[in-house]
Amino acid sequence: MDIDSVLFRLTLTAIVHSVLAVLASLHAMMNKRDPRSAIGWIAVCILFPLAGPVLYFFFGINRVRLRARNLRFGRGLPTVRGSERPPTSFSGTFPLSDPPAPFSDFYLVSENVTRRPVSGANFLKMFEGGEEAYPPMLEAIARARESVYLSTYIFRMGETGGRFIRELGKARQRGVDVRVIIDGLGGLYSLYKTSAALRRAKIPVAHFLPPRIWPPTFSINLRNHRKILSVDGEKAFLGGMNIADNHLSAGEDSRRMRDVHFGVEGSVVRHLEHVFLEDWHFTSGGTPPQAPEPFTADPWEPVSCRTITDGPDENLDKLHDIVVGAISAARKSVIFMTPYFLPPLEMISALNSAALRGVEVIIILPGKNNLPYVHWATRNLLWELLIREVKVYYQPPPFVHSKLFVADDHYSLIGSANMDPRSLRLNFEIGMEIFDSDFSSDLADYCREAANRSRMVTLDDLDARSLPAQMRDAFFWLFSPYL
Repeated sequence: MDIDSVLFRLTLTAIVHSVLAVLASLHAMMNKRDPRSAIGWIAVCILFPLAGPVLYFFFGINRVRLRARNLRFGRGLPTVRGSERPPTSFSGTFPLSDPPAPFSDFYLVSENVTRRPVSGANFLKMFEGGEEAYPPMLEAIARARESVYLSTYIFRMGETGGRFIRELGKARQRGVDVRVIIDGLGGLYSLYKTSAALRRAKIPVAHFLPPRIWPPTFSINLRNHRKILSVDGEKAFLGGMNIADNHLSAGEDSRRMRDVHFGVEGSVVRHLEHVFLEDWHFTSGGTPPQAPEPFTADPWEPVSCRTITDGPDENLDKLHDIVVGAISAARKSVIFMTPYFLPPLEMISALNSAALRGVEVIIILPGKNNLPYVHWATRNLLWELLIREVKVYYQPPPFVHSKLFVADDHYSLIGSANMDPRSLRLNFEIGMEIFDSDFSSDLADYCREAANRSRMVTLDDLDARSLPAQMRDAFFWLFSPYL
């Protein structure tokens, strides 16, 4: 090969690389939300000939939000019988009285983010563990007259799963409208045996974005992490609990975990039912659900609630913005109980700012996590909170899967979301705000009792880690946006 040919190829490569690097750098500059991420990708695109732009194309472009919105509201939406319009969330202006003083700041944040109504005259009850949660859920199904809508991430076969399938089958035989949604990836926990059993019982079941060989569809993102059981539009259950035997405290299951779930009766159940029907429309087609009528009575009658749906198809990071806003509005206390804690920088800053204002900030985590690499990544960031005197506790085994947030003992947030990037950015989640001092105070007491049984984490604990452990924790922390 002569020198002219080599120079021609090098020149052509340089020109192609320059064009691709400029285009990729401009895309990163215009679309990345974090300037550090943008600068990092621009450097990769410029410094690595051809490989840099190619790496950015495959790994740097955020396709999650675009794909979610296309699937949910455009391309990829299942055919809808009788209508070509995709479902729309209920929104608009609702007749509200001014919120009482303890709730006003928290209410304004979520009102401006969600544009969803607050519903009053609700009754809530917390259940700890499957022993407390599953019997009332099964009883509600057994008494159903019109509809039973169940959405879950995991539905395992076993004693618990079998009981639910039997009750759902009996309700179906009574003529009740029974429908079940299982996440397409979560369904793999039972190798789809649960789905087969549901179909044998003639129960309609749909899978949310299941992986397929053809056409090839496999994504660990865009998961439906919601847990909803709605019965007759009058009673509902939500929280972090799946349908599985490992939520029972008895037995020697190595996957055993502690969790809380919530039962709710009242006007807000209509909104939870609407969320399920939107997901059902997306997964299996059918007529889009009509938005529930606004609640016209005084919404501040106890207990006042508001549903929050979040997912990569939404225009705003709703849960993230609401939680950060609630932390900023808190004047006395902020309490988190969560199994996975990898908050974004904005949330860490809000927690530190609250602590500097004299707000008591308590974070309660599992001492032993079912995902060790998440535990390691979390340990690498805890020093940022501990130096501001944020109190961090590790709960003793078994693994605690509860997801709770309480501010000032007046405002609380329950639901399916963890405080990590997967829940805050990638999953479809359901949350419920509760504007009630008595309920929120009880929830805060429950969290403080758990903290009293737990081990407080200190800076000395972090410093005492061996160098290999510190390096391991820091390594997994680098991947925290993807864990």
